[in-house]
Amino acid sequence: MDQGNNSRVTEFVLHGLSGPRELQLFYFVFFTLFYSSILLGNLLIVLTVLSEPALHTPMYFLLSNLSLIDACLSTFATPKMIFDFLVEHSTISFEGCMAQIFFVHIFGGGEMTLLVAMAYDRYVAICRPLHYTTIMSIQKCAGLVVSSWFIGFLHSASQLVFIANLPFCGPNNVDSFFCDLPFVIKLACTDTYILEILIRLNTDMLGMCCFVLLFISYTIILVTVRRRSSAGMAKARATLTAHITVVILFFWPCIFIYAWPFHNSTGDKILSIFYTIITPFLNPIIYTLRNKEVISAMKKLRRQHVSS
Repeated sequence: MDQGNNSRVTEFVLHGLSGPRELQLFYFVFFTLFYSSILLGNLLIVLTVLSEPALHTPMYFLLSNLSLIDACLSTFATPKMIFDFLVEHSTISFEGCMAQIFFVHIFGGGEMTLLVAMAYDRYVAICRPLHYTTIMSIQKCAGLVVSSWFIGFLHSASQLVFIANLPFCGPNNVDSFFCDLPFVIKLACTDTYILEILIRLNTDMLGMCCFVLLFISYTIILVTVRRRSSAGMAKARATLTAHITVVILFFWPCIFIYAWPFHNSTGDKILSIFYTIITPFLNPIIYTLRNKEVISAMKKLRRQHVSS
């Protein structure tokens, strides 16, 4: 801390997954393999969609952007967490802590809105198939992706405004492996009750709007699919199952962390690991295992790579 009339925190101590040295080394190996798998799986989907002309459709364009966000969401904090397993005292600068808060919300907010865009794409494809090519044009898809990033940026910037100018004079122990609002705001040496309410309203408004839109969209789609019976609808059911599973995996931990009054707990720490590491790991598996077109394109890409 800087010494003077008012001491100011210049760094935070991160308390990640604690344990004996042997357990820390296990965590290091485990999460290194996990993170490598996240990057490989998500970037492979992006590369597959880009390289296969048959996948140059709105659905796969949005899927590739989801994979890109997942890769970013797992990268803003996981490499540092992995490195911290090898050191005894894990710290992060004040500026680095604010950067992590910014990135977790821009990627998290962007993924929420992108999931809504993907639900809208499936709604048009299943409920208005004759107008699909007209409604879901390349320009519309690009606009949906840009909008998701823009909304994520606005959400993240507004969250950062709430906390960046707060006085932090100690303690400086963050009970997590990265900096996030629920863990950091409690460390401010001032009354943060009103700010916590505003932060929760900000996050809840974005989360609830996205969740309600997703619920309405998938309810309409499921009703439509239930009324029809064909090979196309069977394929739609498989796609919907993957989409809904991803939505549940992403929103479930976020709701528990941000919907309740801010507090530090082991449960919050585990849930943070879930939506920043586990979900980005599972998303490519869920989409590829239930999608024959993606699997076929990946096999084709592998054959081209081997033959070359």
